Amino acid sequence: MTDRGTVHVMAIADSDSYLKWAAGLLDALPEGWSGELAVIRTPIAPSPSQMRGAVRGTRNDVALPPVLSAMALRRAIRRVRPDVVVTACTGPVVDVLVNDLLSGLSPRPVLVSGLPGVSVPATEKAWLYRAPVDLFILHSRREVAEFRELGERLGVTGEVGLATLPFLAGGPAPGSDAPTIAAPAEDAPRNRVVFATQAKVPVEREERESILRALADLAVRRPDLEVVVKLRARAHEQQTHRERHHFETLWHDLVAAGEVPADAVSFADGSMREQLAHAVGFVTVSSTAALEAIAQDVPLLILSDFGVSAEMINLVFEDSGALGTLDDLRAADFREPDKDWCAENYFHDATVNDWARRLSVLVDRSRTEGLPQRPPLLAAPMDLTRRRRARLRMDVPPGALRTIGRFRKRLRRVRRRLIPR
Repeated sequence: MTDRGTVHVMAIADSDSYLKWAAGLLDALPEGWSGELAVIRTPIAPSPSQMRGAVRGTRNDVALPPVLSAMALRRAIRRVRPDVVVTACTGPVVDVLVNDLLSGLSPRPVLVSGLPGVSVPATEKAWLYRAPVDLFILHSRREVAEFRELGERLGVTGEVGLATLPFLAGGPAPGSDAPTIAAPAEDAPRNRVVFATQAKVPVEREERESILRALADLAVRRPDLEVVVKLRARAHEQQTHRERHHFETLWHDLVAAGEVPADAVSFADGSMREQLAHAVGFVTVSSTAALEAIAQDVPLLILSDFGVSAEMINLVFEDSGALGTLDDLRAADFREPDKDWCAENYFHDATVNDWARRLSVLVDRSRTEGLPQRPPLLAAPMDLTRRRRARLRMDVPPGALRTIGRFRKRLRRVRRRLIPR
């Protein structure tokens, strides 16, 4: 096997959630391996405060990772010559990295990618963007089975590896009744209900407002509880996915309209683990943070009022025993998850994880016989055009992109006025 003291891993992230995942993955590397983080400059690159929250508590919690343009990143990779490159990015960015920025490197590093949270059901799009990677890391038996079957149908040649989600810190202790991570301080007050937002769901403004009203009702009924909305990003910050109706903005609108008491709910960013250390209950529509709540033995609710489906990104919780309603939230009726569901979904015994072993074998192979070139599945002319546009978003500073976008909108308006229909 590989002389582990000589293996160096570079992880590249493009957003807050992927940066958190990458930092945790580097912490789980085999003993003696080294790792470093970098952020690729895109319109969704995390802010300094988001980066601090993402790396907090990891080995990289020393200095913020550099934010690099596409050309600067390629120069850095050529200088560092890592054995492994982890493309911890959204699909279109992974597609540019593996088919453009990282092409032509000799020797070619082992290419790794993965998904930073709940990834059920498996989707073709996730595989299509990542088809050229050598190792695709997933986090539950169910995910591995679904993605492996889908990859075989699509003709993907890379491997699928199983890892415990990094922020679950090793998963359940053998023989324990519930998955655990490092316990919070014993003197931490437990008086908080934490609602974790999700950028994509629910979609409609009215649906989001109904959640905020239910949280306000809970706060009025239970003055002994502190109700906190845990944000992934403030309204002015970027996220992995665009948030059309930001919860904090909606709350201010409801307060201004006199529909909710101004002090009923507070808003917080930063570390989810710190919030859960004080929590007696957790609620979300769909968020990987639900797994953190389970790991910290915090009873939870996955809201089903808006549907349970792939579109709502909560299908995986269908048989978890944690589904509930807004009325349950108002009553502070939180649930304990089903143990069999936990074992199948994200809380498997850590001894069955095989990603590190597979990665070590791939590093050995790259140093001896070399690795095969894994062809992209996105090779049509329209895919090449889209890839060039995605690369442009990495080369041009976000401020300049916004200026270009505003200019194009004005130009379209002028054309509509000048050209008769």
